[in-house]
Amino acid sequence: MNDYDYKIKRYRGFLYFLLAGGLIALLAAAYMDYWRKVPSTIKIRAGIEQELDFHVPVSGEIYQEEAVESLSTHVESLHVNFSRGVTVKANEIDHYKMDLKLFGILPYKSVDIEVIQDKTLIPSGIPIGIYVKTDGVLVVGIGEFENQEGETISPARYILQAGDYILDVNGEKVENKKQFVQMIEESEGEDMIMTLRRGEEITEVKIRPEGNPNGDFKLGIWIRDNAQGIGTLTYVDTDETFGALGHGINDVDTSTLMQLEEGTLYKTEIIGITRGQDGSPGELTGYIEYENENVIGEITENTAEGIFGICKEEIVTQTSFAPVPIALKQEVETGPAQIICSVTGEPKYYDIEIEELHLEEGNVNRGLVIRITDEELLSLTGGIIQGMSGSPIIQNGKLVGAVTHVLVQNAASGYGIFIENMLVQ
Repeated sequence: MNDYDYKIKRYRGFLYFLLAGGLIALLAAAYMDYWRKVPSTIKIRAGIEQELDFHVPVSGEIYQEEAVESLSTHVESLHVNFSRGVTVKANEIDHYKMDLKLFGILPYKSVDIEVIQDKTLIPSGIPIGIYVKTDGVLVVGIGEFENQEGETISPARYILQAGDYILDVNGEKVENKKQFVQMIEESEGEDMIMTLRRGEEITEVKIRPEGNPNGDFKLGIWIRDNAQGIGTLTYVDTDETFGALGHGINDVDTSTLMQLEEGTLYKTEIIGITRGQDGSPGELTGYIEYENENVIGEITENTAEGIFGICKEEIVTQTSFAPVPIALKQEVETGPAQIICSVTGEPKYYDIEIEELHLEEGNVNRGLVIRITDEELLSLTGGIIQGMSGSPIIQNGKLVGAVTHVLVQNAASGYGIFIENMLVQ
């Protein structure tokens, strides 16, 4: 083989390599696209025939999970093919599994099927004042200070971390920031044994405060023990429970989901609007009086999917809207819809467009991509602004979800959460 033939052979090999790599990348992209079209959990209503149509060339078997767990020798199953619409019906609340294969050959995914009771909720859209108190105190930063010898020190470095919750000190429960600061001052520089919540773990650490030039004992940390703000009430149930925001309350410095000890909803009045612009989110300004007579509910859960709790009966009786059925993920469509929010004093419908559906989105708060199309709302707010989080999304007479975030570079557009994800709580 001469040098020319060798070069030609190498060139062909390189082309084949590129072709194979491109084909693999194309197949991987197609596989991931198919993966996202079928959610890992599908909810269906008990006693009602429903069509599941995901337009994906996958097929597999639906079976009762309990039968497999009990090692039954005969497991009844139902074959399904999602290359076309599939009609399903389950008469009782139950749980099933579905093992799917792409083109009937390639392993695809295992899907949970939850049969749920049909649900109606009262959409709200009213502004709410929010106050939450943390469980212990939250460490939001580690700093330095000068000791009595003029040295720069940081007693908490490598021991505490931003995001830690300090629950008790030397066996005494930490109630608030003021009390914790007093504990440090009264330590006289002796070791403090602290119980922390770090992520999902509870741990203990030992730390010794140091004195500053004034003789005050410090740890060199910044802490927080509460948060306040405004948002929008998404729904009220007939049992006087509520859901709001569509996302959790996170600490502004650490982005940590705040661990709730107690929380309260207050009446609030919108007194100002800062219009949003591309690159600069706007906000609703609310006036809140933190008085007992203004309390309208108790927050019992702060989760990634929103805040939840119990509201006063007056909120149910004063709600402007009638109960509506919920829409499950597979029932939501791209196209026209509406949101309910209170930017002019009373909750009102405004037109939007649902542009994308992410049924298998890793970020639960971004299942819907929406765009404000209502000229009145665009004139008032410029699009989605802070304080509108939780605004219910209505489509075809059903509660679809709630507004969660604005796209900072496009104030008219943003994200929403599917209502079925909020109802996990």
